[in-house]
Amino acid sequence: MPEIVPVPAGMAFESVDAERRHRKQRLAAAFRLFSRFGFDEGVAGHITARDPEHPDLFWVNPFGTYFGHIRVSDLILVDHRGNVVEGDAPVNTAAFVIHSQVHAARPDVVAAAHAHSLYGKAFSSLGRTLDPITQDVCAFYEDHGLFDDYTGVVVDVDEGKRIAAALGGHKAAILRNHGLLTVGHSVDEAAWWFITMERSCQAQLVAEAAGNPVHIDADMALRTRGQVGSHTAGWFSFQPLFDRIVREQPDLLE
Repeated sequence: MPEIVPVPAGMAFESVDAERRHRKQRLAAAFRLFSRFGFDEGVAGHITARDPEHPDLFWVNPFGTYFGHIRVSDLILVDHRGNVVEGDAPVNTAAFVIHSQVHAARPDVVAAAHAHSLYGKAFSSLGRTLDPITQDVCAFYEDHGLFDDYTGVVVDVDEGKRIAAALGGHKAAILRNHGLLTVGHSVDEAAWWFITMERSCQAQLVAEAAGNPVHIDADMALRTRGQVGSHTAGWFSFQPLFDRIVREQPDLLE
C-alpha cells in the first residue's frame, strides 16, 4: 500500500511533491466518502484541489468515473480553460466552469466540493439559507451564501463567475434548485463542510416537517460558529473519516 503522506506540524511540507501527494490522497478519500454517504448522482458532482506548485491548475475527478472507485492515480489535472494537463480522461464541463471561477475568485481556497446530494438539493429548492437550529449548523451561521437562480446545467463561464460571486468570502453556498457548494483551506475542510452541511439540510427538513424549530440566538450562534466553524475545526473533523475510509479501502491510495 502506498505510504500516507503525514500531516506535518503547521502544514509545512518537505517538498511540493509531498504536498501534492497529500492533497491528492485527501481528494481520493473524499470521493470514496461521498460515495459511502450516497452523495453521488450518476456522473454529477466534483471536488477539486488546487495544485500547490501551479495555483492556476487543479486536480479533479475524471468525468464518468464512479466516486467509489476513484484512486489517487485516477485524478486528472485541469487548467482554468478546461484543458486536461495531466491524465487521459475527460473533465466534466461543469466542474471546470464552476471550480475555475471559484479558485480564481478565492486565492485562499485550496479545495471546493459540489455534489447533487439528496437533502442538499431538496433544501436548495426552497431558495433560502439554513437557520441556526442546531449546534452543527452554526458553523454556517452568516457564513454561507445563496445563488438564487437556475438556468440549467452549468456550462457557461459567466454563470461560474456568478456562482463565485454568490459564494463571496463564505465557506459555502446553496445553489437554488441544484445543490450545495463548499470550500476550504484544505481538501479535508472543504469535504467536511459539505458532509456536515448536507446533514444540516436534512436536520432542518426533518425538524420543519415535525413542527417549528427553535432558533439559537444570534449571539450564541456566532459564538458557536467560532467553536465549530473555523478552518482548523473543519480540517480536524475530517480526520476520523479519512482514517476510516483508508482502513476500509486502502486501494484509494494507489
